[in-house]
Amino acid sequence: MDARLHHLPGLRYFEVAARLNSYSRAANELCISQAAVSQKIRQLEDGLGCKLFVRDGREMRLTEAGKILFRHVSLGFDHIITGLNQIQNEPVEGLLCVSSTPSFASRWLLPRLWKFSIQHPGIPIRIITSCDAPKLKQGDADVAIWQGDELDLTGEQQLNKHLLFEETIYPFCSPHLADSIQLTCPEQLLNCWLIHYESGGYPWQTWFAQAGVSMNKDSVQWMDVSTFDHAMNAVMAGHGACLASDSLASDYVERGLLIKPFDIGMTPGIQFNLFYDEKSPRRNRIAAFANWLQSEVVE
Repeated sequence: MDARLHHLPGLRYFEVAARLNSYSRAANELCISQAAVSQKIRQLEDGLGCKLFVRDGREMRLTEAGKILFRHVSLGFDHIITGLNQIQNEPVEGLLCVSSTPSFASRWLLPRLWKFSIQHPGIPIRIITSCDAPKLKQGDADVAIWQGDELDLTGEQQLNKHLLFEETIYPFCSPHLADSIQLTCPEQLLNCWLIHYESGGYPWQTWFAQAGVSMNKDSVQWMDVSTFDHAMNAVMAGHGACLASDSLASDYVERGLLIKPFDIGMTPGIQFNLFYDEKSPRRNRIAAFANWLQSEVVE
């Protein structure tokens, strides 16, 4: 056996620090002190006889040697985790971590989740919301419900993907705004604030094109917000219009807080997919959750 394999504990510290570009963030993930991470990596560098990191401001940047080692160490750890998953299979009962965008979690998933809890009382669900895609193979979550057809992350290419649903996109605004400008034709929206949120990705230009309206992006008023909920709050306050789907905005419409002024839909619209690792040790409870999701979509 190669004597360098006695550096395996140090390689674990190295992988986390390289992935996070930070000793302090690595320390948080490993639940140890930053000094311990620094010491382990220094010992690894001394043992290998080469520099793996250089400091770049607050970040730790990999050297060329570090980049080569990180690529192979990451693949090696992925193979080890795959092997561990294949020989371990957790029971159906137990915690399941579900990652989703804030808008999908609050508007679609959470109002329905009580049904899953009734059917599967032994599977408590932990919801993790973020606009950043999770790293399922590294344990950030067990499944991800994600907008779009790709989970664009290095090392996540072998994830299973199931389409949940795809919906047409429409403009929504407040009844007060529609009344105040006597909103009757799509061209009038060019004179309103057009609200865009980071996790949306719906281009107003595409909607206006499908409505037969020419749009000069530089001549309209834009408001960028971070989440769908922020966008909805702005729209309900009468501060412009936002693009959304019926499932995300329907209860606001039912309560009279929003209206869909035009039945002109943008297609292809919003698509949500379920991503998971079929070799996860929690695959039995993932299957239970996936089957429930599919039944909710059909209803």
